Amino acid sequence: MLSGANRKLILEDGSVYEGHAFGAPGEKFVEIVFNTSMVGYQEILSDPSYTDQGVVMTYPLIGNYGMADDDYETETPTIGALIVREYNEEPSNFRSTRTLGDVMKQYGVAGLSGVDTRKLTRHIRNFGSCKGMLVDADVSTQETVDRLAKMEIPHDAVSRVSRSTAVHYPGADAAYHVVAVDCGMKQNIVRSMQKKGCDVTVVPWNTDAETIASLQPDGVFLSNGPGDPTDVPELIATVRALLGRFPIFGICLGHQILSLAYGAKTYKLKFGHRGGNHPVRDLATDKVEITSQNHSYAVDTDSLAETPLSVTHVNLLDGTVEGVACVGDKAFGVQYHPESAPGPQDSAYLFDRFIAWMKEAKDNA
Repeated sequence: MLSGANRKLILEDGSVYEGHAFGAPGEKFVEIVFNTSMVGYQEILSDPSYTDQGVVMTYPLIGNYGMADDDYETETPTIGALIVREYNEEPSNFRSTRTLGDVMKQYGVAGLSGVDTRKLTRHIRNFGSCKGMLVDADVSTQETVDRLAKMEIPHDAVSRVSRSTAVHYPGADAAYHVVAVDCGMKQNIVRSMQKKGCDVTVVPWNTDAETIASLQPDGVFLSNGPGDPTDVPELIATVRALLGRFPIFGICLGHQILSLAYGAKTYKLKFGHRGGNHPVRDLATDKVEITSQNHSYAVDTDSLAETPLSVTHVNLLDGTVEGVACVGDKAFGVQYHPESAPGPQDSAYLFDRFIAWMKEAKDNA
């Protein structure tokens, strides 16, 4: 056993990674994934798309710049755990108001440091995302493996992270009103649309089509969020009822839901895409964008043939679909995150595209 180890991560195949506890105490059942971003652990911690997941950070030093009050993506983090090589409890940053560990304790997020994260990441790449349990160092490995075999990854994550009531975010000199469906939306999406001159009304994930229409939006936005898009058939039906009535823009889970509403299919990737350096080609311009990504599922390319959607963007690492559009309905989605947080700013133009389609629809009304 690692000298001084007091917590370990046990994977469903019996693999064990020993280390030191930080953050919240106690056991934690998670799906183990990895993220290759070199910065942005606060945004990752507070991104609702990581609900129930244990995120292995491939960058070796985490916690060194603390936690800043203005950088949260949600008020209540729902990530399951952070697994890191080295945790820094004494941050050096003039914006920091708290340590990462203190915030994790407040919100019940387990932490494990001192882990060989390169080895663990290779395991995930070779065998895929998997179930895992963070437990005290003296807990039986075999008993934990037996428990993991009986446990299932929850399918209600969207309903748990979506807000329960509508919230209005006014934009300065706003020319357009966007109704955003909250499946676990990052706050920087709201900020990005406000900066572009939009009033944003954020509604719960299960808001029906006629309620959305009654808010008189110029456009409808479908947010990112956790889990399998087929877990929210109600929202897929809602989007199907809105197609062609309003311009629609979907990001990440929203992109998948839009595709399903048109009749396409989705599937789970072996280990997903999570990081701030994924190259994506825009097929219309042949330009390559470096993008921020966080998702386990992708749209099936072949299934798009029976829909009015066309592929607009492709991942250069594995050829997966990164964007779709139906120009006639003024509907489009991207698998990656143009609002970034953390990550590059190459894709911010997509908000301009949404605004241009809202303007066109408004002018033709």
